[in-house]
Amino acid sequence: MIINIRSQASDEQRAQLLALLCRITGNARPITPTYIDGCEVIALDGSQIDMQAGALLAEQGAVETITRVKTPYKLVSRAFKPEGSTIIAGGISGGNAVTIRSSVGSTSSSPVIIAGPCAVENREQLLTTAQAVKAAGAVVLRGGAFKPRTSPYQFQGLGIEGLHLLAEARELTGLAVITEVMEPDMVETVAEYADILQIGSRNMQNFPLLLAAGHNSRGRPVMLKRGMAATIDEWLLAAEYIVSAGNPRVILCERGIRSFDQQTRNVLDLACVPLLHELTHLPVIVDPSHATGRRELVPTMSRAAIAAGADGLILEVHPDPNSALCDGRQSITAEQLRSIVRETQLIAEMIGGKKGLSWVA
Repeated sequence: MIINIRSQASDEQRAQLLALLCRITGNARPITPTYIDGCEVIALDGSQIDMQAGALLAEQGAVETITRVKTPYKLVSRAFKPEGSTIIAGGISGGNAVTIRSSVGSTSSSPVIIAGPCAVENREQLLTTAQAVKAAGAVVLRGGAFKPRTSPYQFQGLGIEGLHLLAEARELTGLAVITEVMEPDMVETVAEYADILQIGSRNMQNFPLLLAAGHNSRGRPVMLKRGMAATIDEWLLAAEYIVSAGNPRVILCERGIRSFDQQTRNVLDLACVPLLHELTHLPVIVDPSHATGRRELVPTMSRAAIAAGADGLILEVHPDPNSALCDGRQSITAEQLRSIVRETQLIAEMIGGKKGLSWVA
């Protein structure tokens, strides 16, 4: 259940509504409304409210509408917002603003391409890659300043120094920047430097981190990667944590789910892309680098992702993949990125119905 509060409601009417909700639900803690796109809403588990209580709520002067939502996730559902969300990132410290739009059931004519190294290794590596990424046609630079690694002996990133280098790369190229945040206490620090906060697969259900990202004072968008063994509902409920905390600017990222096969790093679940467009209004992008773990598979799966309706891609690019300190096996070159940008744009335009297209580039 989602309750929309009238913008003209008085403080007394709001207080009466919240007190009534606490009595009906038995919630000992105060119920706090969430602001979504300028509207004040309250999301609740509707199973706690019978028909008589629902009728009583509808009579409250603070209530504008009540929407019944059957799914466990409320605010990220299509029932709450039928149209696709548009998220604007960037536009800070000399960077360009980037629009990430949910196509909701059709392929976006302008898929957003995010690209860069898995990890920020040093200044030369990052700035060289950033310039190549921009020249190839990508609009967002990725790069890990903090790297969660399976082994404690692997390269863990440069930390704060990496954030400084990402900010420098933005000033140099104008590219918006995305980087991972791993701890709730680091959200505000990372948000100071990054245009988009990334929450990685291992942290998809780190609930304190999700809430901290939802509360980030700069309102940075959050890209939420699917957990390596997460169901669709678990993933959307993780997104619900962020949105319910007050940040509706969430981007979902499919990065493959774990299987028993050793030939690829993960199984890329492209069927989830059109399914998510039915279930949620949030944009959906695909990470074929982590999904496949093999650079020779990345171009093909990039094309397949856009054909499936993805709103964008996030790709790992390195000037010398064989010498990368992190995930070199799945990193592509700038030349390969250029081809992927061109080909996926053509696919998106073809599916979008534009005329006069040629496959000869």
